[in-house]
Amino acid sequence: MTDTILIFDTTLRDGEQSPGCSMNLEEKLQVAAQLETLGVDIIEAGFAIASEGDFEAVSEVARQCRRATVASLARAASADIERAWEAVRHAARPRIHTFIATSPLHMRVKLNKTPDEVLEAIERTVTHARNLCPDVEWSAEDATRSDPDFLARAIETAIRAGARTINLPDTVGYATPETYGAMFRDMIGRVPNADQAIFSTHCHNDLGLGVANTLAAVMGGARQVESTINGIGERAGNAAVEEIAMALKVRHDVMPYRTNIVSTEITRASRMVSGITGFQVQPNKAIVGANAFAHESGIHQDGMIKDASTYEIMTPESVGVATSNLVMGKHSGRAAFKAKLVELGYDLGDNAFQDAFVRFKALADAKKAVFDEDIVALVDDEVLRGHDAIQVKDVEIYCGTGPARAILTLEVDGEPHEAVARGSGPVDALFAAIRQIVPHDRGVLERYEVHAVTGGTDAQAEVSVLLSEDGRTTRGRGAHHDTLVASARAYVNALNKLMVKRGKRPVGNVAAR
Repeated sequence: MTDTILIFDTTLRDGEQSPGCSMNLEEKLQVAAQLETLGVDIIEAGFAIASEGDFEAVSEVARQCRRATVASLARAASADIERAWEAVRHAARPRIHTFIATSPLHMRVKLNKTPDEVLEAIERTVTHARNLCPDVEWSAEDATRSDPDFLARAIETAIRAGARTINLPDTVGYATPETYGAMFRDMIGRVPNADQAIFSTHCHNDLGLGVANTLAAVMGGARQVESTINGIGERAGNAAVEEIAMALKVRHDVMPYRTNIVSTEITRASRMVSGITGFQVQPNKAIVGANAFAHESGIHQDGMIKDASTYEIMTPESVGVATSNLVMGKHSGRAAFKAKLVELGYDLGDNAFQDAFVRFKALADAKKAVFDEDIVALVDDEVLRGHDAIQVKDVEIYCGTGPARAILTLEVDGEPHEAVARGSGPVDALFAAIRQIVPHDRGVLERYEVHAVTGGTDAQAEVSVLLSEDGRTTRGRGAHHDTLVASARAYVNALNKLMVKRGKRPVGNVAAR
């Protein structure tokens, strides 16, 4: 057995199955590129047969990735397997990941198959996949509720048919560390051809045990772990890549294994996935939460000043978090701002830097102190909106006890357009003004969320909106120290994406309805 644990990232497949978490092609390619930079070994790019969009995304990720293996999920059906192969065949290292349920409940209720019929399906479909692709992974869906004797027969059949990775997922987050680790030891010990395959984990977090179960399986002999950035996924999510990688790194004394993860890229990957999906990371989230390296207690602060290891078991730098206490404010110059950007991991061109600096100075004038999180939100918002055809130029809002009034100027393909609108409140009036300039009568605002980037009454606001039209859904984000300006930017960002999905360029006041 090797001491290297392979990281199989399924953010683009299982992670995207979180309700409201879908990503477009460009976003998936961005995430895939960051996953390669992070050092992930296998990227599960999607479920190729699910839709044309999924097929295209898997295909493009396969073409883009140069180092990581690219996998597509496939049910135990010929059509699924052939579609998966068509999608991943262009990859430098393609993989077909096929699965079938093995628990009595799933076989009876979902598959309506006998155990013998399931074994026949495993042999037939894994053989089919292996004849197409040199790298085949087979998963026993609901393995933790399967009969051990039958599970062992299923594993033996899959390996005999050509699978070289065997995944035993805790599909519904039912296992405990003791039972999950024991299952791996049992299967590796009793299956005659187990030495011909790598065993893999895939843990859901329904009981909050996803990472603990994963590590128990590693101790039980698993050498591949399936996980997602920030632990996103169906229901309560999956085991988190960053927690597994850092647990193995920090506690190498009791778990003598290594991964290929470049830990300094963890925070960047977390922020990218959070920004694209709109799923905010809770402040006390391990490794990547805003408070993961924050110390407020006087006792803790005293210990940190004397020796950081008194209260930190890993350094912030090890996961890509800056350690500088430099306070940025309205008196900071370009040199200090550029140094802070470099510290935070940004490398902006001259024009982008100048734009970011102007926005930073405006923010610093409006706030007593500008924190690292403010700068991250400011720069990410600038990058996010940089190439949009529709840009927010000026926002004026009048509101009180009566109807609110918004005066809005948008730049559409370089031309300014102004609108005045009333509404039941300032946000309603603002969005009505946007609709006047760029009509989209069938567009529906599905979700509108606001959160403060930092604490305090002068905190910068970050707004996320979900806009849908005729089955097309887009997510937009915007940040500004004025919540209403952030709202306008978020809505316009979503509207730009919607126009791209329509395949039409927006034109002020005459856009296609």
